[in-house]
Amino acid sequence: MNRKHFLSSFIAAATVMPAFKTLAKTVENEGSSFKIPPYLKQGDMIGITSPAGYINAEQIQPSVLLMQSWGFQIKIGETIGKRDFTYGGTDKERLADFQKMLDDPGVKAIMCARGGYGFIRIIDQLDFSSFKKRPKWIIGFSDITVLHCHLTKNYGIASIHAKMCNSFPDNWAKAEPIQIETILSIKSALTGEQMGYAAPANSNNRLGKVDGILVGGNLSIIETLAGTDSDLDTKDKMLFIEDTGEYLYSIDRMLWNLKRSGKLKNLKALIIGGFKVKPDDADEEFGKTIYEIVLEKVTEYKYPIAFDFPVGHQRNNYALKCGVNHVLEVNELG
Repeated sequence: MNRKHFLSSFIAAATVMPAFKTLAKTVENEGSSFKIPPYLKQGDMIGITSPAGYINAEQIQPSVLLMQSWGFQIKIGETIGKRDFTYGGTDKERLADFQKMLDDPGVKAIMCARGGYGFIRIIDQLDFSSFKKRPKWIIGFSDITVLHCHLTKNYGIASIHAKMCNSFPDNWAKAEPIQIETILSIKSALTGEQMGYAAPANSNNRLGKVDGILVGGNLSIIETLAGTDSDLDTKDKMLFIEDTGEYLYSIDRMLWNLKRSGKLKNLKALIIGGFKVKPDDADEEFGKTIYEIVLEKVTEYKYPIAFDFPVGHQRNNYALKCGVNHVLEVNELG
């Protein structure tokens, strides 16, 4: 198993300027306790399964064809095309399919076909015994945050927060540059290429440079896992959060929960990704922006903060390795 950690530089600016690009260096770091699954090589097999929402074979076909063009074999799980109301099959079917992917030594990575809802219903029944002996990359976001947090809490095994099959463009030749870049970042993450991202400048950023293990995902999922066997450990970590379809007051409540439970206290850094906010109801305006909501919760803490990071329920949702050491540099453009 390759136990080397790849250290990505995340660079964000603190002045109000247009988006910019900065060279980001990647450096190996031997010092982390997290296990890094082997990076993929030509001919390796990626399994596709749907542990949450329903998706059919036609909908995953663009992702299958593209990953095959990258030189990987594809194994399509039995949940693809199965349906139990909103789910990709019954709990029993989704559990069995994901378990097969975990246990199959020929499957070197698992791509979750889509998010939605449902992983929480099966997480406690999964047997990670074989997976612990032979870790493999698991890819997904949104509802798959349940798994990222569970692996962080219980096994210290890295995983990939990234787009899934339902986000691959139908026609690669006509895809927008941002779609191409974000999908290709999955390949880069899986094969161990050097990775680093730049965020738009934001006057609300807090300057600093730190390194640490990156953890996080969907804010509402992280909040609901509190007190469970999948509760996210954020101490001395760099935490990234994102969400979609929530009211501002709900985001405020969830962040108060993170603060009161100590999840914001001992961070190395806080990274705020995309937040698609529901408009306030008439005569029920919340009165604070997302920036004000966040900064209010971290007034007494001194770590760097980067807003508008390219991760979340949006097109600029790049692959991030949870459980891997990263460098975050938030600087002021001169």
